[in-house]
Amino acid sequence: MTPRTLVILVVLGVAAIAGGWYFGVDTLPTLQRSANTGQLMFPDLAPRLQQAAKIEVLHQGKPMVIEKREVAGHVHWGLADRGGYPVQETKLHAMLTALTELRLVEQRTADPTQFATLGVEDPTGKDSNSNLLSVLDASGKPLLALIVGHRRVRTSGNVPEEVYVRRPNENQSWLAEGSLEVDSDPQLWLDRDIMNIDHSRIAKVVVTHGGEALKFARDKDKLALDAPADHPKLDDYKLQDVSRALELLTFEDVHPDAAAPGEPIGQSVFSTSDGLTVTASLFRSPPDAAAKPDAAATPAADHDVLARFSVTGDDKAKAEADRLQARLAGWTYQLGAWKQKSLAPSIEDLKAPAAEKPATPTEANPGTAPSVAATPSESAPDAAPAAGDTTPEPAGGSPPGAATTTPEASPGAAGKP
Repeated sequence: MTPRTLVILVVLGVAAIAGGWYFGVDTLPTLQRSANTGQLMFPDLAPRLQQAAKIEVLHQGKPMVIEKREVAGHVHWGLADRGGYPVQETKLHAMLTALTELRLVEQRTADPTQFATLGVEDPTGKDSNSNLLSVLDASGKPLLALIVGHRRVRTSGNVPEEVYVRRPNENQSWLAEGSLEVDSDPQLWLDRDIMNIDHSRIAKVVVTHGGEALKFARDKDKLALDAPADHPKLDDYKLQDVSRALELLTFEDVHPDAAAPGEPIGQSVFSTSDGLTVTASLFRSPPDAAAKPDAAATPAADHDVLARFSVTGDDKAKAEADRLQARLAGWTYQLGAWKQKSLAPSIEDLKAPAAEKPATPTEANPGTAPSVAATPSESAPDAAPAAGDTTPEPAGGSPPGAATTTPEASPGAAGKP
C-alpha cells in the first residue's frame, strides 16, 4: 500500500465517522447505497399509476383523501370530505408526474431522533411536519407510500428542486431531486372557479329580495334599474357590480346540497344576450360557533352567503349551459358576505351615498368659540386718551375702572424695581 493510498483511506475513514456522528447510523449496505444513488425512486411507476383510484395524505394523524369518481360517464378526482367535489386537475397531475420522476440524490440521516430536522418524522405525531403520501388502487392495495419532508431551499438559479423523503418501513432518509409538492389541506386542492360570464353579455337581471322585485336592463353599455321606476338615486358603481356578479366568480368553500342551508336572502335571474340563463338562490349562512366562537355575536349581514346555481340555455348557449349545469348542480357554495350586494341586492344596497354637507367653521375647528363681529360702539374707546398718552388700548376698550398701563410702568421695566 502506497503512502498516498493510506492517506486517502484515513481521510475517508474520518469522513465516515463524522458522517455517522452527525447523521446517525447508516442502515443500508454499501452496494445498495451505490445502486440507489442517482436512480429513480419508483421505477416503472407511470404505467402502474393507471390503476390508481385513491390518494391519501396523512398529516398529524389526520387523513386527506382524494378519490377517483365517475359521474354521468365523466371521470374526475374529488375530495372525499367535500362529497367528491373536483380538485385542481393540473395540481394533481403535477404531483403524480413528480412521483414518476423523483430521483435519489444523497443519503441522509438514519437516526430517528434526527428525522424532525428534515421533516420526515412520524406523520401521526400531533406536532409532526411530515406528510405520508399513499397512492392506492381500487381494492385498497398501496401502489406506493412515501413520507415527504421539507423542500430544500436553493438560492441560486437554474438548479433542480429537491425534497427530503423516507420510505415508511425504513429508517434511511434521502435527499431526492424532483418538484414533488404535497399538501394536506383540502382547501389547497379545491378548484375554486364557479363560472366566468363577461359583464358585457348580461342583458337583463331580475332580483327578488324579500318583498322587493328589481328589474335591470342594459342601457347601451351599462346596466340600469327599470323597475321600480320610482327609486332613489343609485350608485353607478354598485349597478355595474350587479352586471359583473358572475364574472370570475369563485367560492370560499363548498358542500353537497343540504336540506336547509340557512335563512333565504333572495333570488336573481341573469339573462345574457345570447340565450344563457343563470338562476342564483342566496341564503344567509348560520353562525359556525365551532369554527368562530364569536360568530353568534356577529351581525347577520356579516355572515357568509350560501349560493346555489342552476343554468339553462337556448340555441348557441345550450352547450355552455349544459356544461355549467353539470358542474354546478347539487352543490352549495360558500361566498363572502360582500358578494350578496351584487348577486341579490336590495334598493338600500344600491343607493348612492348621501352628499356630505360643507363643514362650518365650528365643525372644522371643534372647541373654538364662534367669532362675533364687533359693533362700532364696542370697538371705540369710552373716552379719548389723555394728551401725551400714546399707549395703544386693548381691542374692544378697557373695562370700566381699569387703569391704563404705560410701558414704563410695566413690571420689570428698566430702572424700576
